[in-house]
Amino acid sequence: MGKNDADVLILGAGPAGLVLGNLLRAAGIDCVILERKSREQVENRARAGFLAANSVRLLEANGLADGLLRDGVQHDTCVFRYERTEFEIKYGGLAAGEVHTVYPQQFLVTDLIAEFLARGGEIKFGTEVSSVSGTEATVIADEVLLRAEYIAGCDGRRGVSRRSVPARVFRRDHAISWLAILAEAPPSMPAVGYAMHERGFAGHMARTSTVTRYYLEVPRGEDPEGWTDDRIWDELHQRMRADQYGPLKQGAILERRIVDLGSHVMDTIQRGNLFLAGDAASLISPSAAKGANLALMEAEILAGALIAAHHERDTTALDRYSAECLPRIWRAQEFSHWLIALLHSPAGYDDEAVFQRALRDARLESLRISRANQDFFAESYVGI
Repeated sequence: MGKNDADVLILGAGPAGLVLGNLLRAAGIDCVILERKSREQVENRARAGFLAANSVRLLEANGLADGLLRDGVQHDTCVFRYERTEFEIKYGGLAAGEVHTVYPQQFLVTDLIAEFLARGGEIKFGTEVSSVSGTEATVIADEVLLRAEYIAGCDGRRGVSRRSVPARVFRRDHAISWLAILAEAPPSMPAVGYAMHERGFAGHMARTSTVTRYYLEVPRGEDPEGWTDDRIWDELHQRMRADQYGPLKQGAILERRIVDLGSHVMDTIQRGNLFLAGDAASLISPSAAKGANLALMEAEILAGALIAAHHERDTTALDRYSAECLPRIWRAQEFSHWLIALLHSPAGYDDEAVFQRALRDARLESLRISRANQDFFAESYVGI
């Protein structure tokens, strides 16, 4: 390797970094992944689980999909509940006819780690990166200077990579908070459920046959420990209108944490030989199930560009990495914002709150009856 410690240093062992590392190893490129947390922590970190069709195709085409093809469950339906009615959209039968595959992210990460190591890659868990230079292609990790030909920053919104790229950062705080709940309970419906209620939004997302993700809209600054199991199930029962549409399958609450809905986009997502992917490049609300799918899309584009640069000394694709990714990131952000506006409305009974709720109900009614709106939803929900 000469003076370099690797052809490519990858910061972060999340979906972006691991998919990128696997694609590079398949092309014979030497890469090392630096991860702050332990392997056990990374492999047990419960996150999103909805993989879009393009993500599944990417993983399958590169020999990374054995687990999800064996254990993943396809989802093709959304249910919307609000004061007037309940309706479902079978988005798998609309527009491009694409579906989601539900496969919890910690399972995917576990698969990707095993495959990366089997392909001869190296992961340094428990490694703290304190500095990154894209112009010099260097990393300081555990006070040791490491050099590479290229660096991929896949270390998330709080990692050092994004702070090393001088870029304009577009941010938006949606002023909405969710209590994210992981319940040891079977799904209560075969579809993704979105419930709009005067007490706030509630969401139902299956993870496995025995674990379900729920969301409850809560005031900003809420303490998740103030929500007992009984309080959570009582609130979900009301907002999901279980008396009207059927009881929820209850179980122990495994996790409760607050998610403040916010968005940011870096422009640019590269500097010198440093390239950002995943949450380091952009943060998107969980409402539209886009985060992991954006990460995989960016990893695929970056892998192709790095392979061309390393093997053919052609940096054309690397030079255009930001220009290639950012329009797709903004498209995903636009749909996320649209869905946030659909799912949330102001509380209270003043004229403005009542007006905003009436607009929301009109949007829901248009989605219920308009095939054109349903096709837009289907294409945007599954695609990027």
